[in-house]
Amino acid sequence: MPELPEVEMVARHLRALLAGKTVRKAQLLQPGIAPEHPPRQFAQWLRGARVETVARRGKHILTHLSNGRTLLTHLRMTGRFLYVAAEAELEPHTHAVFWLDDGQKLLYSDVRRFGRLQIVKTAELDETKALRQLAPEPFDPAFTPEYLFRALKRSRQPIKLFLLDQTRVVGLGNIYAAEALHRAGINPQLPAQQLSRPRTDRLHTEIVAVLNDAIAYESTLNTDPRDLDASYTGGTYESLTRVYDRAGQPCLTCGTLVRRFTQGARSTYYCPRCQRR
Repeated sequence: MPELPEVEMVARHLRALLAGKTVRKAQLLQPGIAPEHPPRQFAQWLRGARVETVARRGKHILTHLSNGRTLLTHLRMTGRFLYVAAEAELEPHTHAVFWLDDGQKLLYSDVRRFGRLQIVKTAELDETKALRQLAPEPFDPAFTPEYLFRALKRSRQPIKLFLLDQTRVVGLGNIYAAEALHRAGINPQLPAQQLSRPRTDRLHTEIVAVLNDAIAYESTLNTDPRDLDASYTGGTYESLTRVYDRAGQPCLTCGTLVRRFTQGARSTYYCPRCQRR
């Protein structure tokens, strides 16, 4: 599933491609990905709207439109956008089409159909169910070591599962939670409320650092909507992970073999030496 850096890269690509362009018409081919809207209403709310900008909140892509509405997209596991010529045939698993005034069209493709599209009033965006309970952004001034320490003290969850909770820390998924914990030297099974203030400060620093590094290296996925042949993998950060998906390989810090175990129905990777407590 794309995490904050991947979604940030998608939003940046879309902003560069779409800002200032108008949606001539839209078509919802798979109503299940936009369950709040009948296909006719979905198309009507987008027709003639100019894209003001594309932003991100957590793992959500926000396409702000000139008609006072925002297209809210969550890619989930396999959702992606493709930017093609207007006359191009639809790619497999295309579930929504947006014809643009530049002679191109934007496709929303999703193999597993877990992604979601929703159109909301921009003025009411923060109150939508998808966004209203999200924690502060890791790059926002509100995400301070003090905020993180207070949140940790209210949770008995293992620290790894705590970090995956978007109401506590936004944008982290399996990859970057594992990497941040390794860089901070914290065992993923440690109960969140047991983390001391100095170790919380270290964790806060590493959360922000690992996300910044991933964005700088264009995340772990190829997110360019113009690259139709991409398998949605291949971002350069994937080669820099220290523990994620490296079970049985030497830890890049100390050489101890990385271990894997199941935690919350997901794989957790850690170094038993660097993260022994």
